[in-house]
Amino acid sequence: MSLLREQTIALAGVAQAARIVDQISKTGSYPLEFLESSVNSLFVFDLERAEDIYKGLPGVRLGLQNLCALLANQGDQEQRDAVRYFFNILHLERRFASDEQLREVVRSRLEHASFRAEHFAGNVGDICHSVSGVYQDTFSKLPQRIKVMGSAQHLENQKNADIVRSLLLAGIRSAYLWRQLGGRRWKLAMQRKAMLRNAQELSRGLGLV
Repeated sequence: MSLLREQTIALAGVAQAARIVDQISKTGSYPLEFLESSVNSLFVFDLERAEDIYKGLPGVRLGLQNLCALLANQGDQEQRDAVRYFFNILHLERRFASDEQLREVVRSRLEHASFRAEHFAGNVGDICHSVSGVYQDTFSKLPQRIKVMGSAQHLENQKNADIVRSLLLAGIRSAYLWRQLGGRRWKLAMQRKAMLRNAQELSRGLGLV
């Protein structure tokens, strides 16, 4: 299996989290199927393929679609915040990757939260409430934080805030997987066209293009 293909799937996870954060912060709505896929990826600690953390490629379909647009520079003006979140997540992941203590704390907290996830599998809101606390106690305390733009009405809603924090953490998890697979920011520019082809091929396999 191509390493670049695996990296592409992991980056699609980042793109998916960024896209849903943008959507919920501006509209208060979200695609439940992909929200669940992204959030549940936080509880997959052992995997053989990148797609395993999303329970298969269909679980990251929205991410592949948005990654294609991002790599092809086809994102319209309305997508500029989602693109910013995408790169902010990659930046924050670098801090995460360099801090062993932070990684241990996050892993321990997520393992604890996974028990709750198993018992509230049908209620993503409860899961996000639990995961949100992990993000607040770790990444929210870092000097460089991700500022989410949108409607105050939607962002001040506690349920939406929990979802946003959970998605940002899921995005960081996908970005860390991308790093584990050999992904680096400096390589991204060099491999953009090849990665775009991979993302398009994966999308065609899902009937997207």
